[in-house]
Amino acid sequence: MATSQRPSTSERDASHLSESHGAVNPGEMAIGVIIGRTSEFFDFFVYAIASVIVFPKLVFSFTDPLTGTLYSFAIFALAFIARPFGTAIFTAIDRRTGKSAKLTLALFLLGISTCSIGFLPGYEQIGAASIWLLALARIGQGIALGGTWDGLASLLAMNAPQRHRGWYAMIPQLGAPFGLIVASGLFAFFVGNLSAEDFYDWGWRYPFFVAFAINVVALFARLRMVVTPDYQALFETRELQPAKIVDTLRAEGQHVVIGAFAPLASFAMFHMVTVFPLSWVYLFTQEGPARFLVIEAVGAVFGAMAIVASGMIADRIGRRALLGGCAIAIAVFSGFAPQLLDGGFAGEMVFMIGGFILLGLSFGQSSGSVASAFSPTYRYTGSALTSDLAWLFGAGFAPLAALVLSSKFGLISAGAYLLSGALVTLLALRLNRQWEIRRVEEEQRG
Repeated sequence: MATSQRPSTSERDASHLSESHGAVNPGEMAIGVIIGRTSEFFDFFVYAIASVIVFPKLVFSFTDPLTGTLYSFAIFALAFIARPFGTAIFTAIDRRTGKSAKLTLALFLLGISTCSIGFLPGYEQIGAASIWLLALARIGQGIALGGTWDGLASLLAMNAPQRHRGWYAMIPQLGAPFGLIVASGLFAFFVGNLSAEDFYDWGWRYPFFVAFAINVVALFARLRMVVTPDYQALFETRELQPAKIVDTLRAEGQHVVIGAFAPLASFAMFHMVTVFPLSWVYLFTQEGPARFLVIEAVGAVFGAMAIVASGMIADRIGRRALLGGCAIAIAVFSGFAPQLLDGGFAGEMVFMIGGFILLGLSFGQSSGSVASAFSPTYRYTGSALTSDLAWLFGAGFAPLAALVLSSKFGLISAGAYLLSGALVTLLALRLNRQWEIRRVEEEQRG
């Protein structure tokens, strides 16, 4: 059983500075959550875009574009593999020194890893060392992302009125489309306004430097929340206690597994409308990346609106019902929509806008589908582990798998990957429902 932690000296000093702000209200928490998640997703999408239009030429110039992109996607997956290890490392730091030290270290590592990629020499300059340095920086990003879990999303959900749980659950998810809009806009500007020589020499590096600056802003926005007396009070009453990984899995392993697989359709869809389409259009059409990056940004606007709508819909019909309905819709979408990417501008727009609307409706509630099942003692660590595993299983290898399948068997085969995610989501939701019924029956008999 986890024990109560006393705040560190730095946290006590920071909390005194925050006392003048009074209690942290849900509106302030929402802003802090959105800023934090936007910074994380901006880092994520800057790397994702570069993995399609930069790294195959810079780091894997010794091979053909398709193979280079596949290698790039393999390194892309390293962050998702490293993320659970980051959670274990930074949870231990959290227990010993507190959240302010944990967040500062994690965001510093994330910023340094991301910024260092902007200085990466190419294969032509240093050979295979370029590949190893990129892989090391990507692992650093993954470990850091495991430490950026601050519990603000859980705290926001805990303070949400019962009738508006769906609305508050969608707020953290808005960081994804916001981060994509900024990252796509930056890359579209540089690739569209620079010569190819200038872009591949220095233009692509600027978004990585911007990511470091955004991380600094996000750090202060989040620290202002986590060091407040109200947040620390909740932390010390064990509502947001960082428990040991082993203890959490022993006590809540069933909920972690179901929580990881229940949103699989959402996370598979996530990369099917963000990373994979860019790679397909860039490799197999005559279209330049700038126009499609603008299409992605437009799609992300529709995705943001759909995320907001998901909160209202979930409060009416329930989050599980919405996730199940979206999984069925994604299964239908997977049967025909990927082929629209070969349909020129009109087909791409239909695919991206339709895909982002489906993504927004499902992704908007994916984080809260099973999290409420965690007991207070393990909610903080259990939610972090669930998020890590959901990203790993649902999204980590999605671009790689989709590109391998589509390059060998055509776009229709990429839909098969998406279909598998939808089926797993439906199965996980059904199992979760059955376990809940069984638990209620056992409590009634007891």
